[in-house]
Amino acid sequence: MKSIVVISKDIIILKTLEVVFKSLYKTAVFNNIQFALDYIYNSMPDLVIIDINTDDSASINILSNLKEDPIFYQLPVLAVLSDQPGPITWDFLPVEDYIHKADFERDMLTRVKLSIIRAERVVEINPLTKLPGNISINRQIQARLDKHEVFALAYADLDHFKPFNDKYGFSRGDEVIRITGRLVLNIVKNKQHKNSFVGHIGGDDFIFIMDLNLIEETSIEIINNFDRIISTFYDNDDRVRGHIESCDRHGLLKSFDIMSISIGITDTKAGNFPHYGEITERASEMKKYAKQFIGSCYRLDRR
Repeated sequence: MKSIVVISKDIIILKTLEVVFKSLYKTAVFNNIQFALDYIYNSMPDLVIIDINTDDSASINILSNLKEDPIFYQLPVLAVLSDQPGPITWDFLPVEDYIHKADFERDMLTRVKLSIIRAERVVEINPLTKLPGNISINRQIQARLDKHEVFALAYADLDHFKPFNDKYGFSRGDEVIRITGRLVLNIVKNKQHKNSFVGHIGGDDFIFIMDLNLIEETSIEIINNFDRIISTFYDNDDRVRGHIESCDRHGLLKSFDIMSISIGITDTKAGNFPHYGEITERASEMKKYAKQFIGSCYRLDRR
């Protein structure tokens, strides 16, 4: 079910949405954009509907800052505007579409559907985690390289995910991927709100970009939190034993430890990387090195 954040102090708008949306969308309501930010960062909604005046500079600034974040630049925002004479100036209003209050009850559902469909067509995101996918990841890395930014790139991968997925099924495996994406996103954004980036390469592989001085402590926090929660996805008997019985890639029954997470880290000071493929390959090499060790760990490129 698609999720929508509604920001409004108008009880009529809220009551109208309750009737119009009913069971179509998962809806979270806030009366202030500041109060909505934590929810948006944690849940990654499909659409934000905001009741806003064009002279509300505080809300516009908060919304602009949110949209400048590489994670949320693709988040569609639908503004509900009071009827006012004259054309609307869009250069300072960070929204993709708008609807007047006079047309709200009649056209809102259609406008919401179109906003979500448009965003899905234009933006390349992973449908499971709603994080930017490979196209966005490569574009983000290359843009930073072209600007000669100094940054660290981390490549995270889950250990023993396939046997877990084979034993417990895709539904539980998808939930592990979804939770891991949320975990990485929340910790990275808490550590570095501005100019950080989290992407989902696919499967159980993720990347995150941060300042050099924050990448190690962030990786440690991700590891500690992942290790703390991952056992809850296992049945009690397997959790007590500390391993599961599942088939390996050759179809042979083997014992596999509880999942762990391996993180490989490199940075722009570790080499000359004119192309995104070169720095991602280096981070992948460090990730493969980290996977040689038992349990969750990270390894830093010190070349």
